[in-house]
Amino acid sequence: MAKEVAFTKIAKISQAQQYMILSVLGASIFLGIGISLTVHFIQQIAYNAKVIAAEEESQVAYSNFIKDTGTCQKPKGSVYSEDELKRCDPNTIEISQVDGTLRYNILQNLAANSALNSVPKDYGSECHNDATGKNYTFKELNDTYDNANDAKSRQDALKRIKVCSALRVVPDALPAFRNEEALLASLNRIFNLSNWTYESLGPSGGNSTTAGSLPSGVNAMDVNLSIEADTGTTMNVLHNIERSIREFNIDRATIEWSAGNKLTLQGKASAYYMDESTVSESSKTISTGGN
Repeated sequence: MAKEVAFTKIAKISQAQQYMILSVLGASIFLGIGISLTVHFIQQIAYNAKVIAAEEESQVAYSNFIKDTGTCQKPKGSVYSEDELKRCDPNTIEISQVDGTLRYNILQNLAANSALNSVPKDYGSECHNDATGKNYTFKELNDTYDNANDAKSRQDALKRIKVCSALRVVPDALPAFRNEEALLASLNRIFNLSNWTYESLGPSGGNSTTAGSLPSGVNAMDVNLSIEADTGTTMNVLHNIERSIREFNIDRATIEWSAGNKLTLQGKASAYYMDESTVSESSKTISTGGN
């Protein structure tokens, strides 16, 4: 009888231990699932926070680009709203509405620069004001732009500002891309002003040897010079090259005098141009990891 009671107690204890083990095992499973879900939710919250922060950063950068360039008027808040971007039309904005922007500084300050306007240039018929019988002044160009009633008229006025104001000097002095035809045209103009007729004129077909020492974004190309004329004409050609709005640096030259007051110059010069300016978009990858 005592043994039966002992066996019964042992069985009950064993059963209780099994229940306890199963309870602990179940609790451990639920705890593990809870910890895993908590970690997952924390990672998702951190990831979403990164995405929102990156989105806000890109919106600020995009808005600052539009605002600083003068593409649209300044936003009411810190960034442009969707409605503000939809209503924005650069062709209907007056220069005075984007004060302090890149567009304002170019079209208002640079275009009206008296020093640049003093550089002589052969104006075309589009720069001739039939009402006054003279070439357009900057004030007349600016008034035409501000008083334009539609996008096409404003575009035409903007084109006239680029061609007829001081802005025309900038690409003449330092072109925005390699253009050998324009370079040869500049030299041809210089030779004509010097009353000297060349036998042949063509590109050298190579880059300048001084390219490595230039500032970032500035490039050079070689120009071969061969002048054979009387001393006065040769010196006049060199003088006009020196006075040219476009920079020519003579890297090396050989000068020979011969009978009959002849002066022959063989040399190589460098002409300069800028890298083409472009607007590039960048992308950013957001991951759930540490980066």
